[in-house]
Amino acid sequence: MITKISYLSDLRFNLETWKRELRFHFNEMDTFQEKLEEIASREFGKSATIPLENYQNRIMIEKNAISKLMHRCRNKMANINNANYNENIDGRLHNEQSTLRDDMRTYIKLHYELKEEMMSYFLEWL
Repeated sequence: MITKISYLSDLRFNLETWKRELRFHFNEMDTFQEKLEEIASREFGKSATIPLENYQNRIMIEKNAISKLMHRCRNKMANINNANYNENIDGRLHNEQSTLRDDMRTYIKLHYELKEEMMSYFLEWL
């Protein structure tokens, strides 16, 4: 039972860390959206507006992905909070955690790629 408590505590830590990171990224996307709106208000030519629209669409897609990952984290946290401490560790929570972990790794990689692209765009047009 002590092993299970330790295991669940580690899972809870991971989930709380991911939720904080996702909230930060969600707020960061709002900040990037504001900067894109600032560029749009300056009325540059098509060379600025075409990538701008692309980034606005990608921000919407990313915010949607963040919302889905947050929902999965909340569901996982509920499973941990409702865990039966007398039940043997059967790997179910670990297997579910692994897919979420892989999805978080993929999301973070894609997030930072988008962020680098947008920062280059901002350097050019702000």
